[in-house]
Amino acid sequence: MIKPWMIIGGITLLVALGTFFTKPRDIPWAARLDRPNWLFFEPAIPFIWTVIFACGAGSAILVWNHDPGSSKTWWLMGLFLLVEIITVAYIPVTLRTHSLTAGTVLGGAGFVLGVALTLLVLPISGWAALLLLPYIIWSPIGTYTTRRMIDLNPEAT
Repeated sequence: MIKPWMIIGGITLLVALGTFFTKPRDIPWAARLDRPNWLFFEPAIPFIWTVIFACGAGSAILVWNHDPGSSKTWWLMGLFLLVEIITVAYIPVTLRTHSLTAGTVLGGAGFVLGVALTLLVLPISGWAALLLLPYIIWSPIGTYTTRRMIDLNPEAT
């Protein structure tokens, strides 16, 4: 029997693989961009996002297990999915459009939706809300970094 955690984990993994929807011709554009001097942790970013997505999946599992199959739970699952899709869309949209502004908008939208999701989840499960904190903390860092890169690369707006 397929367990809910398998489905939620599988969907999380499939959506996360969406970051690979980039064209090789767009990667040199991103590599040429100037970055803030304090962005020494850039090599760790894929690992950081992996942990964040795992925490998000854990949060969704806790919410699902609280009231499986209810309409409220399905709406929350949709919001979990929307936050992940917006987050994953950052890389392919930014690279394809060659626009750091697009990335900043997606990052900001993801943060706002992530805060809303956390507030909606909190009454259901404190642990589920706690598992969303890495996203709430990291998302503005990524958004701020992208915004700073616009200042350093005005031609990439």
